[in-house]
Formats: sequence, structure tokens, C-alpha cells
Amino acid sequence: MTEKGDDLIARLGGLESVFGRPVSRDGRERMTATDPVVPTGNVAELLRGMAHCGFQGRRLGESVEVWKRMLSDPECTIFFGLSGAMLPAGMQRVLIELARRHYIDVVVSTGANIFHDVCEHLGICHYRGHHHVSDADLYEKGIDRIYDVFAYEEDFRWVDRGFARFAEKIAPFRGSSREFLRLFGEWLVAAAPGRESFLSTCVKEGIPVFVPALCDSSIGIGALIARRRGIPIDIDQIADTDELTSLVEEVTKTGVVYVGGGVPKNFIQQTQVIGSIHAKDLGGHDYAIQYTADSPQFGGLSGCTFEEAISWGKESAQTMHVQVHVDATIALPLVVSALVGDNIRRTERARVRRDRILRQGLD
Repeated sequence: MTEKGDDLIARLGGLESVFGRPVSRDGRERMTATDPVVPTGNVAELLRGMAHCGFQGRRLGESVEVWKRMLSDPECTIFFGLSGAMLPAGMQRVLIELARRHYIDVVVSTGANIFHDVCEHLGICHYRGHHHVSDADLYEKGIDRIYDVFAYEEDFRWVDRGFARFAEKIAPFRGSSREFLRLFGEWLVAAAPGRESFLSTCVKEGIPVFVPALCDSSIGIGALIARRRGIPIDIDQIADTDELTSLVEEVTKTGVVYVGGGVPKNFIQQTQVIGSIHAKDLGGHDYAIQYTADSPQFGGLSGCTFEEAISWGKESAQTMHVQVHVDATIALPLVVSALVGDNIRRTERARVRRDRILRQGLD
């Protein structure tokens, strides 16, 4: 028969009898203990708790707190860098919510994400497939694979041709990708009412969308189709650089949120370098968050740390930052759900220029 607790204590003694002395906490007054995560059906509450645990779980929870700080700072403009195949992976509704609630102010994206977003707006589906499959068989069937997501190549080419015809109708055009996508987004809202996309929501909410490597996407393929037909269409990527840097120069504080890395991350980061050439008081971004599956030791920008960015002047030693090494398709739905679950509302922003911008004669 199993002994009862009282019988065990009587026979073996209590804690001091077994361990010899009470737990000593001398000299540990400055240390903060981790808190075990308590499972709950409330995502916001869960991530608040995770901010006090360890490893990437803690960083995920901390990222929510940093994002909240950005949203509550009336002087902060939030720049959102979007890379990876987020739209094919099913993140469209998450991104729409970010724009609708003004949890972001400026978007810098890969062309692929905006292209796939437009496809969804037009009723073209991405399908659940599998990563263990014969890609030669898929090619014969006209199916493109994005890891475990399938799509029909002919659907994509239909949209390519649509971008080409749109370029033809607005020609002659020379301007930034932001201006091109604003015009396309406004047309999309009017031509396909009752549907929505990340791009259409950004257009409605007045959020500028930049694609600094537009040619490296099907949108660029569509523009090329038009140009080979003799259509005067020119996406001015230097104008993108100037416009985005001007946005950074004209506000008092900036926060950045990066999904993955690549061109969108560097395009936003380099505004601080360009600013330092033309002005002396930008000082690095004030807040920074990144969700990435890449590692820093291979030397790529997608995995490089915010600490490394300090050496370039892209961040400052005082920047409030957190980097989470995680699949963004896991992180984004959780983080945005936590912000929504806590009913976080954007503080009314004071749109003020910096007190002074000291030019260096390069204008």
C-alpha cells in the first residue's frame, strides 16, 4: 500500500531534513525569474505570458510589446517590410487587418507578394498541395509549386497580361512603383468592387506601397510585355529611394517591422544611410522588430542582427528592438491576433517634421 504524505514526512522528514537548508536567494536581487507559460484560449494573454519565459517564445512575446510601444507613440511612423511568400501561404487576411487598423503606415514589399495578393483579389486561388510530389508531373499539368502550395501557371500569365494592358492604358508613364501601384490599386477597387486585398486596403487607407525590385516579379514581367510592344512605361526605382527616404526625413520617429529580410529590409534600413549623407540628425530607427528564419553567421542581410545594423548607423544603440527567429507564417497570425485581442488602437499621430535637417550640399 502507498504511504500517505503525513507518513512519508514522519519517516523521512521535511525539506530541511532532505535538502539541508532553505533555498538561498542571497546576491540575486537584481535577477528576474522566468515565469512558466500558462496555456489559455486568449492569444493576447498567452503572448503576454510568453514575454516572461525563454528562447524564441520570449522574443515573440516581447515583439508584441515593442509593437504596442510603436502604436502608442504619437510621433512614430511604422515602416513595414514584407518578403517571403506570405500571400500564397495564406497571410492575406492578417495583412489586411494590419492595414485596416493602421498598425502600419508605409509598406515596402517584394513584387511577388503584391502580385499574389492581386491574384486573390481577382478570384485566382492558391491551392493546398504537398512538398513531396513530382515537380516534373506538375510542370506537365501547368501547375507551379511554392513549397506545399500549388497554383496554375496560366492563371498567373493571365494576370501578367492584365498588368501589361493596364500599363498600356496609363501610358506614357514614368514614376515610382508607389505611384504605379496607387493607380493600379485605385483601378482595382473600382473595377472589382466587393472584393478586397492587402493592396486595395492600403489604397483605401492611404498607406503607400513601395516595391523597390518591381522588375523581379510578375508585375515587372507585365511591364516588360508592354514595353516590348512599344509602350512607354518606366518604373523609376530611384524615385522610390527618394520618396521613401523623404518620408523618413519628414517624421520625428520611425519604427520598422520586417517579415523576413531581403530587399524590403535593406530598402528601409538604407534610408538612414541616405539620410546621414543629406542630414545629420536622423539617428537610426527608434523601434525595430524582425521575424526571420535566417541566421546571422552566414553573412546575409535577412539574418543579420539589429546590433550589426548599429555599426552602419541604421539603428542606434538606444533602439528598442527584438528579433524573432521563427517562421513568419506562425508569428504573424499570433502577433496580429494578440494586438487585435487586446483591442490596441492607434494613437492619433502628430505628423510633424523633424526640428531640423542639416543638409550637406548634396541636394
